Amino acid sequence: MRTLALRGGERVAVVAADWCDAFGVVVHGRVQLELRDGEPGPVLGRDAGFWLRGTGVRALRNPGRRTAEVRIVTPRGRTVRGPEPHLSNYGGDMNSSDTEVPVRPASSRTGPTRKLRGLAGVGFVAALAAVVATTLAAALARAAGVGFEIPDGGETIPLSGFAVVTGFFSVVGVVLAVALLRWSARPARRFRWAAVSLTVLSLVPPVLSGADTATVAALLGLHLIPAAVMITVLTRSLEARTA
Repeated sequence: MRTLALRGGERVAVVAADWCDAFGVVVHGRVQLELRDGEPGPVLGRDAGFWLRGTGVRALRNPGRRTAEVRIVTPRGRTVRGPEPHLSNYGGDMNSSDTEVPVRPASSRTGPTRKLRGLAGVGFVAALAAVVATTLAAALARAAGVGFEIPDGGETIPLSGFAVVTGFFSVVGVVLAVALLRWSARPARRFRWAAVSLTVLSLVPPVLSGADTATVAALLGLHLIPAAVMITVLTRSLEARTA
């Protein structure tokens, strides 16, 4: 038995002769499979087990920032001749003509499922906080004299409207974060990019609404408050779960 360590972003080629009949278990971090055509394959989280046999995967890669560790077990009398942990040439040529081997997940999905549920729980708490903060800010703005009147139809936005809209889009953000954690190799970075882009787009309708200056300014601020809460909390939570 030995442990293979992969630094953040590093990868190691998989050679059939070196990994024949070897069984691996991810004991820390995450390990992503690199397919024969160079495309990213599935990501294995902590406690995921796999064994290597046949062809199809040419490398193991660490998609996170911190070191990932794989415990390797081989039948008695055999040794894995793969590179020792922490070699500096993990990022070398991955176009080797050696026969590569695929990985068959063999462990429970409890670890990844727990991460998804944990992220969802944190996200819904953050959504509740965003709703409360936005509604309170809207109430303070109204007390200060902001009318929140929209020229088209002459309607006034009620406080409940701010709460409902904020809650809906906060939940959308949680769903997006959970989906990226499940299927993306860089969920935190992609979530931040997507969330910031959507926030910028959400600022356009208030500007074009034709409302008075005070209402437009207040609406812009009420868009930024929940965005700041959700983006900060979910990004940090994603980074913690992919470290």
